[in-house]
Amino acid sequence: MQKTETEVNNLTAGRIDKIFFKKIVQKTLSLVKFCVPQISIVVVGDAKMKSLNKQYKKKDRITDVLAFDYGEIIICLTQAKRQAKLLGHSLKKELGILLIHGLLHLKGYDDQTEQQRQRMTKIQEEIFLKIKNSLR
Repeated sequence: MQKTETEVNNLTAGRIDKIFFKKIVQKTLSLVKFCVPQISIVVVGDAKMKSLNKQYKKKDRITDVLAFDYGEIIICLTQAKRQAKLLGHSLKKELGILLIHGLLHLKGYDDQTEQQRQRMTKIQEEIFLKIKNSLR
């Protein structure tokens, strides 16, 4: 399978492990048998994510991840921190889950209904469990 070029841009003051993100992209795309030439990951804060969510999804609130058909995935670092704390796991795991979620959207998965949301949650958790040991 062709290797996907992955670009990671951090627009926050927080530290981001770009290699971690790149490994998740390669391993997830391989598992779901999906190939794209390039993925762009942008890590933003609350204000930028709220603005993007309002502009593109018509929802005036912060969200955790947005994925665009042209291969861009936007992750909100501060929302990821809140969710990791709420769920009782590490920020790294939450960022991994959110990136996998975005990649599944690019493959065509949707989470508009409760049934779709449950299916995506199950798949992203399974993928994370399969790849987590190779992410260190």
